[in-house]
Amino acid sequence: MGRILSIDYGKKRTGLAVTDPLKIIANGLTTVQTSELFDYLKSYISSESVEEIVIGRPTQPNGQPSENLGRVEQFVNRWKKAFPGVPIVYYDERFTSVIAHQAMITGGVGKKRRREDKGLVDEISATIILQDYMKSKGL
Repeated sequence: MGRILSIDYGKKRTGLAVTDPLKIIANGLTTVQTSELFDYLKSYISSESVEEIVIGRPTQPNGQPSENLGRVEQFVNRWKKAFPGVPIVYYDERFTSVIAHQAMITGGVGKKRRREDKGLVDEISATIILQDYMKSKGL
């Protein structure tokens, strides 16, 4: 059984989350520089069994595409060509950054750390995308 990996793709940084092999729990994995994302994932899937990738589809609250959608689509197309055996699917990511920020506050992450550790929001956002996706699939 393979894991499901999720991506919160950003212009500078990208948050990643992954399930356990039984697809019961979603956990934050890391945040990487977006310029290093492809190589990081290539390395990760060579050592871990990943059966599917979920990538946040960036849209505005009104459902219109956000300015980041073009970059996400370029990444998805590149991925599909290089790794056709590992499907990648879109999932609505509206409000995940707001929810992640609120989760950090609720979880007691201090204001200074929230301000300095921008990657933590990206990783938590990827985890929220993955949790929502799993729930939508009945996992």
